Amino acid sequence: MLKNIPNILSPELLKILMEMGHGDELVIADGNFPATTMANRLVRLDGHGVPEVLEAVLKLFPLDTFDDNPVHLMEVVSGDNKEPTIWNEYEEIIKKSGEPFNSFGFIERFRFYNRAKEAFAVVATSESALYANIILRKGVIVEDK
Repeated sequence: MLKNIPNILSPELLKILMEMGHGDELVIADGNFPATTMANRLVRLDGHGVPEVLEAVLKLFPLDTFDDNPVHLMEVVSGDNKEPTIWNEYEEIIKKSGEPFNSFGFIERFRFYNRAKEAFAVVATSESALYANIILRKGVIVEDK
């Protein structure tokens, strides 16, 4: 165990977060997402939901300040009447993290899948909410010296 690192973050995920560079993307996927098919690197966090993983990741992960929308969601499929209330929870978590955030970007389902295939890694969760997939673009840490 280490101090100040959320225990939901596995050693494998911590290594991946450290290896990621500016502009690399991380997908945190819900339980319905075809994570194994899409992932270059797959981390399984079965038994956990996206909100708790998102909150833990954002304790260590800077969002890209050079991108107006460093956080993207899978848009609701045309004709589906679902209203993903989990997105409100994501917004609260991101704002609480202190990371700069204006609004989400939205990506059509199959474009989202293609983007996930290009992502640095996919974190598979057991999240049961629909349209709960989220992409984070990594930023930089600036130290004042």
